Amino acid sequence: QSKEKQKMFRRLSTLRTSKMRSMSTLLQSKALINGSWVEACNKDTFAVCNPANGEIVGEVPNMGVQDAQLAINAAKNAYDSKEWRSLTAKDRSNLLKKWHKLIETNTQEIAEIMTAESGKPINESKGEVAYGNSFIEWFAEEARRIYGEIVPSGTANREVIVVKQPIGVAALVTPWNFPLAMITRKAGAALAAGCTLVVKPAEDTPFTALALAKLAEEAGIPKGVINVVTTNKAAPIGELFCKSPDVRGISFTGSTQVGKLLFRESAQGIKRVCLELGGNAPFIVFDSANVEKAVDGAMASKFRNCGQTCVSANRFFVQEGVYDKFLSMMKERVEALKIGDGSCCDVQIGPLINHMQFDKVSGFVEDARSKNANIVMGGEGLPDLGPLFYAPTIVTDVPETAQLYTEEVFGPVVTIIKFKDEEEAVRRANDTQRGLAGYFYSENLQQVFRVAKRLEVGMVGVNEGIISTPEAPFGGVKESGVGREGSHHGIDDFVDIKYICMGNLKYY
Repeated sequence: QSKEKQKMFRRLSTLRTSKMRSMSTLLQSKALINGSWVEACNKDTFAVCNPANGEIVGEVPNMGVQDAQLAINAAKNAYDSKEWRSLTAKDRSNLLKKWHKLIETNTQEIAEIMTAESGKPINESKGEVAYGNSFIEWFAEEARRIYGEIVPSGTANREVIVVKQPIGVAALVTPWNFPLAMITRKAGAALAAGCTLVVKPAEDTPFTALALAKLAEEAGIPKGVINVVTTNKAAPIGELFCKSPDVRGISFTGSTQVGKLLFRESAQGIKRVCLELGGNAPFIVFDSANVEKAVDGAMASKFRNCGQTCVSANRFFVQEGVYDKFLSMMKERVEALKIGDGSCCDVQIGPLINHMQFDKVSGFVEDARSKNANIVMGGEGLPDLGPLFYAPTIVTDVPETAQLYTEEVFGPVVTIIKFKDEEEAVRRANDTQRGLAGYFYSENLQQVFRVAKRLEVGMVGVNEGIISTPEAPFGGVKESGVGREGSHHGIDDFVDIKYICMGNLKYY
């Protein structure tokens, strides 16, 4: 936002901002470094605006490289002091459980903050708090199950022992679409392993991250173990994370373009890198499918968070025999969606996050329109609701050259494509360099096993539109990333495996 717009929004929203601050004890206006709530070294700040109405939620420090270096130093000192990593796994587990309980207790306040800064409906925000908090619970339990090995030796007087140890300082770079869950999914694993953290949340949604940090502090997690750097100047701080010898691992969720940059710059220090990047998820409906359930799954997968999720269905491939039925039912369901300010409890679709995202979504639809795609419904902004609202849209007859087909739209746009047979569906589903999630509906058991194995993705939903859960590994193949989050595999990116050879032993 320009300085002029910020001043205008500040004048318009003074009363609302004051009211929100009085309502929420978790709305923090400073960043957290080494256990202290601090301003930026240069005293600079930036405003965070509610995308539903443009009003200012609040201001946070606009930190730079100097601040980020202080956060890295704090995390490194906390790691070297052994105050965290030398705790028993049980003690770390208990502190994570206290954090989990505090997040659970403060669900309503966190959800209100999240809705104010991200625009997502309040019920979705509450759902994200529960979902994100499940990772803290899961990794609190996994902290006590980071097992080593005793390997049978090939030599009589040796013992082969394998242990897992924390990598050190981890930098977590998280997106705006799930401002709580993308932190907890990473931080839970890293903290369980014994790492210390520097978190850089997205500039659009820093308040949720700061609320989490406040509750971690209240839970008794030692100072310097979790540090939060707020900024709208991400590039130089990301470069510092990649080049700093004190940062031993980077976990990033965001665009493939930025992920490639971080991957390349981290190579110099041979850092541990976990990347969860963009997708282009296929959603296949076969003739054998239960169409009613397929529509239910399509609505859940596509329209959660206004379509702004990396695992949202992006290309809907529907077989000829059920195409007309599926399209008709989807149109009826989409027309019934309630659109508006996410603070209203009955709203299902909120605004897009910012003007850049709005321009991207509307540009993709206009590109398809120019290539003779059929706009069944929607395809336009809703200025009466606000400048960032975009009508839920259904597009058919989309050519393979259209951006809606080749790229991730990240918005409330359903692209439906007719196909003839299974071979065509799988070929077209795999015809992309992204491979995060994929979905298909079929009641044919043999087809279920065939297609599940042939889809080139890291996660498959079979007769299911919502697949994320803390017990399962989350991640993709191809250009959708490396590493896995969640499940017991989520620990792997935050531990080093050490082999200890004990020789010249005398047993007899």
